[in-house]
Amino acid sequence: SKPLPWWFAVKNVVLQLRPLLSKKKLLVSIAAGVKLQDLEEWAGHGRFIRVMPNTPSAVGMGASVMSLGGAATEQDGELVGKLFGAVGKTWKADEKLFDAVTGLSGSGPAYIYLAIEALADGGVTAGLPRELALGLASQTVLGAAAMAVQSGKHPGQLKDDVTSPGGTTIAGIHELEKNGFRGTLMNAVVAAAKRSQELSKK
Repeated sequence: SKPLPWWFAVKNVVLQLRPLLSKKKLLVSIAAGVKLQDLEEWAGHGRFIRVMPNTPSAVGMGASVMSLGGAATEQDGELVGKLFGAVGKTWKADEKLFDAVTGLSGSGPAYIYLAIEALADGGVTAGLPRELALGLASQTVLGAAAMAVQSGKHPGQLKDDVTSPGGTTIAGIHELEKNGFRGTLMNAVVAAAKRSQELSKK
């Protein structure tokens, strides 16, 4: 027999709880790929907020995007914003953007873990002990992200600030550009967004 679609479990839970889900209750979903329209239909009302968090929420550095259902109020949005704000930063966006959100902030941490591992491998190749290389790579990514968030400067300007004429940084950047670093990251986001779109189709 054909296996049940993955979203069926969510539908089953909501339908089982439906007698308890009055309009007095605000419902919040973090189920990836399950659309507000379906959640509202299964629950019998539209006081829903859909949230797409990401795994760094576990260390209070999450990036969460929320979309309000038809009957959710601004106050509902503020409450959920505060809840997810306790584990990182929150944004509000139209649900039609959630596949792109998934491709960027949902899947993005994995791209950065790859970058940290590769930076550490580069450090080891250049002669650093593994533990030191990994510590430096992780802290460098954390520091660069903090600068991007807190400085208010465009990342291109921050890059220029550490890139002196004929120096070490521009030599490294030249290698990244030769190998399509930016285009590859862009393609990764688009590929993940496309896959999210495929998975959320019923």
